[in-house]
Amino acid sequence: MKLHEDEVRIPAPDCEIRSKVIRPVGAEPLPGVVLYTDIFQLTESTLRTARRLASAGFVVCVPEIYPRGAVAGVALEFDDAGKQAGLAAAAETTTAQFDSDRQAVLDFLENRDDVTTLSAVGFCLGGHLAFRAAFDPRVLSTVCFYPTGLQNGALGADDAGSLPRAADIHGRLMIVFGSQDPHVPADARLQVISALYAAGLEDLELHVYTGGEHAFMRDIGARHDPVLTDLALYEGISFLTRR
Repeated sequence: MKLHEDEVRIPAPDCEIRSKVIRPVGAEPLPGVVLYTDIFQLTESTLRTARRLASAGFVVCVPEIYPRGAVAGVALEFDDAGKQAGLAAAAETTTAQFDSDRQAVLDFLENRDDVTTLSAVGFCLGGHLAFRAAFDPRVLSTVCFYPTGLQNGALGADDAGSLPRAADIHGRLMIVFGSQDPHVPADARLQVISALYAAGLEDLELHVYTGGEHAFMRDIGARHDPVLTDLALYEGISFLTRR
């Protein structure tokens, strides 16, 4: 399937958010998906995943998660320097800023003539951002791939308090974990799952992939598991499309 890809600047109250919009060529209006990256931002690795998602019949918007400060406009390298820069940018971003950016991106997608409905997807820290996007009643379904910080509120400059707000999610929710993820070990997964059920969420799908490390879907580096990546994408797309 041929895809059309644009770079856009989405206006937010205190910045512009550099974003990629990817969609099938010549298609009718389609469901829209906000795809939140990991801490390395708009890397080619993440954009390859976004293209696979778009080819399943979605208008995919991939915003930078750090549109302010030193790494705005920068795709970070998958090395120690890139990791430290991404973590530093997170530490400088408040939950209120993340939420403001989410509002701007969802407004942008909602106002496009080629978008019918809204969903969210995210990876790592972006999985946490996708979880928070699910608080918006316009978001009908959300897939969080190995989201970090839900168990302890770690997201940016302050305690995000996301998990205690689980009852604010009214759409469908799917979460994918890897069993060997040191950022979300078994006790943290239990805490997250217990809180979701305690909040009364019923339209909930959970996957724990045996042997999956953190970032097993990133197609660069030793952690990548191609089999689990294909499985996770298939399950995620099936969930989003209600197949």
